Amino acid sequence: MGKSVRIGLLGAGRIGKLHGENLVYAVPNATLAAVADPFLNDDTRAWAANLGVENCYDDPEKIFSDDSIDAVWICSSTSTHADFIKQAAKAGKHAFCEKPIDTDLAVIEEAIAAVEEAGVKLQVGFVRRFDHNHKKVRDTVASGKLGAPHIIKVTSRDPDHQPMEYIKVSGGIFLDMTIHDFDMARYLAGSEVTEVTAYGAALSGAGYDEVGDIDTAIVMLKFENGALGVIDNSRAAHYGYDQRTEVHCDKGCVQVANDLNDTSMISTAEGVEVSKPTWFFLERYNNAFIAEAVAFADAIIKDTPSLVGGKDGLAPVKIALAAAKSLKENRSVQISEIV
Repeated sequence: MGKSVRIGLLGAGRIGKLHGENLVYAVPNATLAAVADPFLNDDTRAWAANLGVENCYDDPEKIFSDDSIDAVWICSSTSTHADFIKQAAKAGKHAFCEKPIDTDLAVIEEAIAAVEEAGVKLQVGFVRRFDHNHKKVRDTVASGKLGAPHIIKVTSRDPDHQPMEYIKVSGGIFLDMTIHDFDMARYLAGSEVTEVTAYGAALSGAGYDEVGDIDTAIVMLKFENGALGVIDNSRAAHYGYDQRTEVHCDKGCVQVANDLNDTSMISTAEGVEVSKPTWFFLERYNNAFIAEAVAFADAIIKDTPSLVGGKDGLAPVKIALAAAKSLKENRSVQISEIV
């Protein structure tokens, strides 16, 4: 392996384009060698050409069969993720995969098994682990300087409603949105979740109840290490992307606030005014998207473990399924029930 990983991008929608541009402009240890999208059109070809990528296909197999490509970046629809991981493993290619790998546990386990058997690396796109704020919380807790964690708190509220056509096929709030927070809770606690209790409601009037979903949720967690956790979600905070975490420990507490549009503070006799949080994930987490790409390319080059592996792709899905079961059955659910 040289000092640059040659990458084939699978899927050139919104998130695929974000990753593609980052790989070209901001990830020095990677080279975007090809793009494949079954809906390839002239606009996508022009976008790729602007990045200096000449190899554009409507058939992903052309990337899997290209021996010059070291790794694939899977940014296609969720239904394709597990199959693309298995195809990558069969072709001896490493795989970065956007979350989730799948919503079926057996399918996820098959994909992980294929990766392990082939001896290739897998990184799952839980990008918030690479955020400067949340990583500081994790690193502080993991250092032991505050003692054992007692309470893990995650606030995650989207700024506005997603299109209802998307919500209908999203898998529900726990698999679509809170799944990031389930991963974050495990990451911050340094421990696995053992029990989940979920509460939820459709309070916004936007019609989530009409498609069998909710827009507001509280999820309480118990961890193997004895810590307790709470996650609060809203589909529409309106004031911006609310992303805060906190861990209270034996000897103290570490917490982080939102990234704001700017750091100005206007003070007058009427009060003190600061800017709103950044609007959504593209603004809030782009540096983290870059950091996760650099980290995976580095793991491939140096042959070190992926920082977010298959186990990390499986566990949040189990927690999400437990949360959905808890909400439906109005009771606490043990993770051991989810098989």
